[in-house]
Amino acid sequence: ADDFISKPVNGLEFRARVHSMLRIKQHYDDLQELIKLREDMVNMMVHDLRNPLTNILLGLDIIEKLNLPPEAQKAKLIQVRSSSQRLQLLIDNLLLMAKLESGKISLNLTQTSIGDLVPLVLAEFQELAAQKNIKIIIDIPESDRIITVDMAMFRRVLDNILSNAIKFSPRQSQIVFGAEYLVSGGVNLRIADVGPGVPDELRQRIFDKYEIGTIRQDVAQIGLGLAFCKVVVEAHGGNISIEGNHPQGSIFVITLPK
Repeated sequence: ADDFISKPVNGLEFRARVHSMLRIKQHYDDLQELIKLREDMVNMMVHDLRNPLTNILLGLDIIEKLNLPPEAQKAKLIQVRSSSQRLQLLIDNLLLMAKLESGKISLNLTQTSIGDLVPLVLAEFQELAAQKNIKIIIDIPESDRIITVDMAMFRRVLDNILSNAIKFSPRQSQIVFGAEYLVSGGVNLRIADVGPGVPDELRQRIFDKYEIGTIRQDVAQIGLGLAFCKVVVEAHGGNISIEGNHPQGSIFVITLPK
């Protein structure tokens, strides 16, 4: 830029140089934002992976060093198992997201009915819901309508959404798992809770990787669960969205084609 001092300024050349410098500045800013996002992501991952690992090590240490009665040992082992399962789920989500995004996983499609699938999923959460006195209500009309899904992947989708609903729901509340059969042959699944809800401005971004809605100390913050749900549902040709559950709460809506 020093040569501008010693020779007349050419307007076109000057504007070209300014635009070039602005592009470089924009690339620099984008790179800095990417670096910050990566640092934030690593911090969240370390935090979320360390918490269950700490619980596992602490629980095993207590069992080893303290002379606990059998019932107390059993209770502590249940806590250790729960933390181990949580740690495994976090790692599995990270690996599955990477494989899905790289196209290295293909769907193993089978036919099933909503009436058969939903009770299988809910059975795994009845005990967890009971700990908070949460009632899970099934509102699915009888139908012989068949859907084609990858059972393992789609169950993980429903697991993620139902797990979130229980985590964020207040005690002594209810969660409604409903279905609506569409004229087109598809189906709408709706999971409604009365938790804190999701602000309007977050309802699209919450399905992005590493996006978190409501920060809570007792809930994992990596933010992969809903991103995983979106990738899997879209791989089935469907879509997932979130609505407000007036007067309070959220409704996750999954639409699957015929």
